[in-house]
Amino acid sequence: MRFILAIDQGTTSSRAIVFDEVMKVVATAQEEFDQHFPASGWVEHDCHDLWTTVVSTCRAAMKDAGIDAGDIAGIGITNQRETTVVWDKNTGEPVYNAIVWQDRRTSEFCSGLKEQGHEKVATQRTGLLLDPYFSGTKVAWVLNNVDGARARAEAGDLLFGTVDSWLVWNLTGGQNHVTDATNAARTLLYDIRKNRWSQTMCDMLDIPMSMLPEVKDCASDFGMVKEDLFGAEIPILGIAGDQQAATIGQACFKPGMMKSTYGTGCFALLNTGDEPVTSNNRLLTTIAYRLDGKTTYALEGSIFIAGAVVQWLRDGLQIIENAKDTQALAETADTGHDVVLVPAFTGLGAPYWNAECRGAAFGLTRNSGPAEFAKAALESVGYQTRDLLEAMHADWSSSGETALRVDGGMSASDWTMQFLSDIIDAPVDRPHVLETTAMGAAWLAGQRAGLYPDMEGFAETWSVEKTFTSDMSAEVRDAKYAAWKRAVAAAQAF
Repeated sequence: MRFILAIDQGTTSSRAIVFDEVMKVVATAQEEFDQHFPASGWVEHDCHDLWTTVVSTCRAAMKDAGIDAGDIAGIGITNQRETTVVWDKNTGEPVYNAIVWQDRRTSEFCSGLKEQGHEKVATQRTGLLLDPYFSGTKVAWVLNNVDGARARAEAGDLLFGTVDSWLVWNLTGGQNHVTDATNAARTLLYDIRKNRWSQTMCDMLDIPMSMLPEVKDCASDFGMVKEDLFGAEIPILGIAGDQQAATIGQACFKPGMMKSTYGTGCFALLNTGDEPVTSNNRLLTTIAYRLDGKTTYALEGSIFIAGAVVQWLRDGLQIIENAKDTQALAETADTGHDVVLVPAFTGLGAPYWNAECRGAAFGLTRNSGPAEFAKAALESVGYQTRDLLEAMHADWSSSGETALRVDGGMSASDWTMQFLSDIIDAPVDRPHVLETTAMGAAWLAGQRAGLYPDMEGFAETWSVEKTFTSDMSAEVRDAKYAAWKRAVAAAQAF
């Protein structure tokens, strides 16, 4: 037997998953790491935590599977996107903590660029908006705020990478400074139409191009893992940012197919084919994947807080002990009592893109308690998803009424998925395999290694475990969504 090792480096934990020759999971290891919040709106990771948890989970998963490095045909990597690492190419040491995608410290910088009229050019080149979410302004912050960093960068001594680049650099012993097209497309530095780094954007943000990694297809030769890590060299054959990897894992290979992943945040991607679609509703135009030199594009809507709202119930309000308790609590809520929660803890994502907005709750009474907050938290994910889908349908009429394929931790909640179907008035398909992000990375590597089927063959393996269909009256649906829209407007006006 030959196996594929998938590395899934996420926002709160690192995971390693071993897949066999028929794409079945045979072992999984997971390890959480600390989040750092040095100031309001700032979110950081220790770069070494990202690296050491990946190594330890890979070793644990291989041990659990009863295999060694010689049994692994290839490694696929998927990662939290936009999170930014800058390190010294000579020593391999980071010059600062990893600045996480959720971090809002560059809000003022982005506002200044908008006021100077730069957003139109940025969107034309990158498909993105001038928002702190993306990597480019984070790199600029490091260069402008870490002592000596700019001089070292201009001397050619510093490298920038998203988390995939940082991992490959370490896995290969500093031999390979690379990324894939999907991660490059999230940096605010990559021209998604020309498929190359943009000198215009690097000049705008004052970032030396010598810092940037080589960009490859999602399935490519990214380098060899050094022998002393796992006992033998292993080729790294696939890389995709987590949301694009989930799109691949959900087999959304045809234009009009759509997936939504419910992890820390929520990310919906709509495959638009070989032509990038410019959004008139503040969605992102991005690269879904690039295979054999051919680029497939997507419209993307990003919600910053999805599963994180359940973490807030647990860690902030302390009204639940475990995330899975949320559904049972929500089921006991007063059905005649609608609390609306706008979870803008780190600003609002698409289609609002308001970095300064903060969370708010509306409709509170003396009867509002843990059950009502749990229900409102879960419902907020459905409302935000509807915001995204309405914007997507407005931007791309060809999208029609495609069923939504879902994955991620929150998709396991029947209550949440039923409400999602109710509020968007469309079918929601949950697949048998919920490990779609890791599956996407594994398929990229396995297909490159000659172990897994081609795109069509892989699509045939996708199967639905449960379809949720709307059971809510149009009158109730419209009233609830109207209340959500009023709440969002009020939160932004505060």
